[in-house]
Amino acid sequence: MLYCHSMATPQKAFDFVPSDSLPDAQNIRPPLKWAGGKRWQLPHLLPYWKPQSQRRLVEPFCGGLAVALGLAPERALLNDINPHLINFYRQLKKGLISNLRQENKSTVFYSHRQDFNQLLSQGQEKTPKAAMLFYYLNRTGYNGLCRFNQSGGFNVPFGQYKNIGYRSNFFQYREVFARWKFTNTHFEKIALEPDDFVYADPPYDVEFRQYSKDGFGWEEQEKTACWLAKHRGPVILSNQATPRIVKLYRQLGYGLRFLQAPRKISCNGDRTPAKEVLAIRNLQK
Repeated sequence: MLYCHSMATPQKAFDFVPSDSLPDAQNIRPPLKWAGGKRWQLPHLLPYWKPQSQRRLVEPFCGGLAVALGLAPERALLNDINPHLINFYRQLKKGLISNLRQENKSTVFYSHRQDFNQLLSQGQEKTPKAAMLFYYLNRTGYNGLCRFNQSGGFNVPFGQYKNIGYRSNFFQYREVFARWKFTNTHFEKIALEPDDFVYADPPYDVEFRQYSKDGFGWEEQEKTACWLAKHRGPVILSNQATPRIVKLYRQLGYGLRFLQAPRKISCNGDRTPAKEVLAIRNLQK
């Protein structure tokens, strides 16, 4: 059952559009490997963003920053519920230089994973050392996953990549992040300004939802859609186009645009394209 109401009139519906290749003029690469990254969406997002680029970009679920770096806003509020991710970005904003031993070896990986979990248990998760370890574990672990057990311990296994290009100096991100604010809170606690441009990419509406320690279920999907339906500024909400997601977004008056997404991770090896939806409000190309 839906418990929110939107006062806005229904938005224009959009036709199905296949995914295109990324334009040439794109910027600094995201520093992390991130499962479910939306870099592939940039050709579809840029036509909406460019006429609105004087606005502040807000991402309630910023993840690997593929969209923020691709849109390159002057001002941004980038939030994620994952505190280790946000600590990493905040340390990059300060000019992080890593002195960590970075090798693509399982023995080094599991040693660093143990060190990272020890820092977490000691309450040192907001330190530069924690950010260095988080980066290394992300680049070296399996498929760029960020997964924690019920006790809060990082438990992603070794990734077994042939080659990994590690960074030690992240100075180029310092200038890019200068006017970007990073927050770690529940999305409903974000203080939106009326003219903010919101791009929201919540965890997929699928059976496996352990994005964070507490998961992200259907109630959170409803709350996200309802919260953004009340926003007076531009909104683009991205999700897998499951029947109940499509129904929810239509009920709230979003205009829908369907895309074929490259499937990056699948438990059964299926790499066929997944159907995604962009739910759009207060925007025209």
